[in-house]
Amino acid sequence: MIDFLRGAPVAGSLDVVWHAGWPSPKHDPAPEIQVHAYSEHTLILRQNKSVHYEAPFLFLLFGNDRALLLDTGASADPAHFPLRETVDRLVADWLELHPRPAYSLLVAHTHGHGDHIAADPQFTDRPRTTVVGPGLDEVTAAFGLEDWPHRTGALDLGGRVLELIPGPGHQRAAVVYHDRHTGLLLTGDSVYPGRLYVEDRAAYSATVDRLLEFCAGRPVRHVLGCHIEMTTTAGEDYPRGTVHQPDEPPLQLTTDHLRILRRALDETAERHGSHPYGDFVLVYQD
Repeated sequence: MIDFLRGAPVAGSLDVVWHAGWPSPKHDPAPEIQVHAYSEHTLILRQNKSVHYEAPFLFLLFGNDRALLLDTGASADPAHFPLRETVDRLVADWLELHPRPAYSLLVAHTHGHGDHIAADPQFTDRPRTTVVGPGLDEVTAAFGLEDWPHRTGALDLGGRVLELIPGPGHQRAAVVYHDRHTGLLLTGDSVYPGRLYVEDRAAYSATVDRLLEFCAGRPVRHVLGCHIEMTTTAGEDYPRGTVHQPDEPPLQLTTDHLRILRRALDETAERHGSHPYGDFVLVYQD
């Protein structure tokens, strides 16, 4: 059995150049899915922008009893986006090094928007697999998140525990995941280097406060969202629908960005539209 508590939060590697699409998507030589090993038990996947301009990041985390696939990307067709095939291979590779019987897979989501749940059907007939639906009732029931959104929850993958923080505001059923093993805070579309779309101002503001309070008492190595939409020029983003982003910043942010986001919300509380704040753009959708 792997001891996921020893040395936690363990260090990982973000020494990676993310593939950011191609000038001509039809001629992109890169695979549909880029896979990076953050650590032995933690993989980060990115959908190629040549397949879908959203190019979301997905996360595959291994525990002693089961693995967690967080989000399923923006494309349903396995012919164009072979997520099930890729995950099956990655799980098989991990089990070859860490053999155990009846290993299962949990498929869950950071939130329920289409570019994060599209490939769910690829897993409906996979043996020993549970797919958590993206609706609020499904999420709260699956994870025991009672009194939503005021209480956190916990998800045990078998010695590897993730804390679940309700994160509505961008989308009503959004959840932020904190992995105790790595110290990664997986924020979905709530915080990332891109356009932070606010659907519900009050809920989003409360989520940011909730995350700040949570992070004050937890070790957080990196804040990882699900997209990169900025350029390396502060406050400048790529237009929506861009399929080639050769001047991308890194994916990882820090807890300092949560404090900047809190300030941004306060400064723009009575305003509408888009507001650039260095490593992200705050976008009100009301």
